[in-house]
Amino acid sequence: MPGRVVRVDLDDIAARLGVGAEEIARVHGLAGDPAPAALPAKGAAPAMLERLGVGADDAAEIMAGWPDPDSPLWTDELRWLLDRSAALVRADLGGYGWLVPGPELPRDRGPAWRHLYVYVYLALVDAVMGYHREHGVAEEVSWATLADLGRNLAVDRRMRGEGWPVMQAWLSLHWRGGVYELGRLQHQRGVGAIDLHVPDSGPLTPAAIDASLAEARAFFPVHFPDEAYTEFACGSWLLDPQLLEYLPEDSNIVRFQRRFELEPYEEAEGIDPDVEVRRFVFRTLTTPLDQLPQTTALQRAVVEHFKAGGHFQWRKGRFPLR
Repeated sequence: MPGRVVRVDLDDIAARLGVGAEEIARVHGLAGDPAPAALPAKGAAPAMLERLGVGADDAAEIMAGWPDPDSPLWTDELRWLLDRSAALVRADLGGYGWLVPGPELPRDRGPAWRHLYVYVYLALVDAVMGYHREHGVAEEVSWATLADLGRNLAVDRRMRGEGWPVMQAWLSLHWRGGVYELGRLQHQRGVGAIDLHVPDSGPLTPAAIDASLAEARAFFPVHFPDEAYTEFACGSWLLDPQLLEYLPEDSNIVRFQRRFELEPYEEAEGIDPDVEVRRFVFRTLTTPLDQLPQTTALQRAVVEHFKAGGHFQWRKGRFPLR
């Protein structure tokens, strides 16, 4: 591709991207000097974005910033990062640990900068779909899982860009075959335990949870027979027992929490539960407390807890698989 960087000074790349040199060194160390990222044909991209659940506004921005060979939006350093972030994620295909695909970029420089990691994931759709096929995963499950891309972009748009830095790393799990959306819950492969995640996709009813857990019990022995699971696990502010002081006993969150045996409380490294609560309950990190909506019991509980000077906890819990 014309203008592509072959040999670079990593400090110079970092400076031109406006990110820390240590982040660029990390990406280069994991990815090396790979072949160019293999994005889908531009003409096929709109249909793929639709299958990935991407809304019209986000899709229009992604197409406007498409990395055409002669695009003036795509500087050498952006192409350098695109290729290496894609290679970094692909190299860990099959992994299920946390993986940051690259540094957080300045988002006000246009769609190429704002959506660089979308292009990374678009370049890897064929790879992860191939991994799913190797494991006998139905296309219906594959596309439902990968459509979390569109869901996260919609949340980020609602949050005016405050959500994406976390989400871009979270999505690397989907694109490595580490997470599967089975009904109401997302299920992450792990060591001895299936980790549960709760997407923003409707009520957290006991019936929907039961159905999702049943689906997972059938799914993993078939598609990952070499992995032995004995329990479900979850780490979330949803498991904070302080919520029991505010929510009615028959609330979906309380009934979800009651499923778990909580581990002793330990402060979660790198996680601010107050920020996570604001992110997921209100979809804003900057709205003043007095202006936050209070239309649901959960929103009222969170505001009341904050007004009382309280803070939330990130708690971990488990329950047997069977």
